[in-house]
Amino acid sequence: MPCLAPWGEAMRRRKFITILGGAAAWPLAARAQPTKKIPKVGVLWHAGSAEEEAIYLGALKQGFNDLGYIDGKTIALEHRFPNEQPERFASLAVELAALPVDVLVAVTPLAALAAQRATTTIPIVFILVPEPVESKLVNSFAHPGGNITGYTQIAVELSSKRVQLLKEAFPRMSRVALLVNANSQLPGSALLTKQKQQQPRSV
Repeated sequence: MPCLAPWGEAMRRRKFITILGGAAAWPLAARAQPTKKIPKVGVLWHAGSAEEEAIYLGALKQGFNDLGYIDGKTIALEHRFPNEQPERFASLAVELAALPVDVLVAVTPLAALAAQRATTTIPIVFILVPEPVESKLVNSFAHPGGNITGYTQIAVELSSKRVQLLKEAFPRMSRVALLVNANSQLPGSALLTKQKQQQPRSV
């Protein structure tokens, strides 16, 4: 489900509600058992507090509410905030897996990779991961495999399509600038740059 255009704040919130709430609820339904125990969902964020994640945390709860899952009544949400610290991503993912939770939601690549290392049995739903295949989170888009699934909106495979769309929108375009984080250690960053540089020079 790639996204080719920037989101406005309202659009991001609505999309987040639909994607994350729906995606995380899917493993819950698949694992549902005739028991009084309510499902427990672990959410590994990336910021340092609930206040910093307020917009998206509220959207997550709303998404679950829309699906009939009410936090504290029919579902229990366990939130962890690593504050962008790599070691905390790892320790908090292990902490959530040890509770244990029924589903582990991982927001951003570092969270997803930490969740992957923390458990091979608990279903993991990632979001905002630029290149899940290159990062070895999934085997392929068609067949993720293992216990991981999720949503990506910046798939590297779409690089050529993006340049094609730009060329169609601006036929006289002769130069394209690409802003990237040169210090990023994530596989998708280097691959995205490589893919863009390989576009025909006539573009």
